[in-house]
Amino acid sequence: MAEKNRITPPPEAGLKTTLTGIVVSTVLAVIKALGGIFGNSYALIADAIESTTDIVTSGMLYIGLKWSGKPADKEHPYGHGKAEALIALGIALALCGAAVVISIESIHNIQTPHKAPKAWTLIILGVVILTKELLYRYVVKTGEELDSGAIRADAFHHRSDAISSGAAFIGITIGVLGGPGYEVADDWAALLAAVVIVINAWLIARPAIGELLDEELQPEMNIRLKELAAEVPGVEFVQKCHIRKMGLMSHADMHIWVNKDLTVARGHDIAHNVQDHIQAALPQFAYIHIHIEPAGHVD
Repeated sequence: MAEKNRITPPPEAGLKTTLTGIVVSTVLAVIKALGGIFGNSYALIADAIESTTDIVTSGMLYIGLKWSGKPADKEHPYGHGKAEALIALGIALALCGAAVVISIESIHNIQTPHKAPKAWTLIILGVVILTKELLYRYVVKTGEELDSGAIRADAFHHRSDAISSGAAFIGITIGVLGGPGYEVADDWAALLAAVVIVINAWLIARPAIGELLDEELQPEMNIRLKELAAEVPGVEFVQKCHIRKMGLMSHADMHIWVNKDLTVARGHDIAHNVQDHIQAALPQFAYIHIHIEPAGHVD
């Protein structure tokens, strides 16, 4: 049996993208709120609400990344990586909350006659859509590089903001060009945006729930680990392999077969060789626990 723990703090890149998201979302939320109030557009106000949740969830993410990067201790021998999945789940719930608020107000506005939105609000939305899409690409790239579900969730939150802004753009355009009787297009657009937000919330929550429940989220990675272990001299067969994700890092438990006549010392060396070989190829595996079995053993 052998094990190695290489839990490290989250890279600064993740914290940098999160702070960038907070600043950008704050500026856009203010601009959209003012544009919605003075431009008579609830779709734009709903968009401002969505951007406000961006600020809150990005703040949650920043705290979560800091927390998940804490080293293992007596109470948390596997580290604090699960905090990242909890934050991703919190972001999804915040998105759902924003969608409920937007939906209630949209339905109320559909039932209540009001003035058409101002045409100049389309300029604000055009700038917002472009900014949020660029921010999404910037954040999701970092999330992919770090294999961080929470950072990817934050990126999709920015994209959902861009999508809701796109829906508002369409609704306002119809309201402006359609004239009297088409004012509610703005509110229907806000309602459509709420639906899109809920869908994005589920896409964020699903992998976070799987991580919290130690679900096998990457079957192809399991296969890759077995292949790497089998390449090490002395390994006759890889009987079991289980993977769990802990924030930015992953952990693995493996059962490998070796010749039953080997010494304990030789078996121990083989286990460490397997660890080193896997971590050289896949450095995201911070902790690998290997159980040595005599070849042919079935349990």
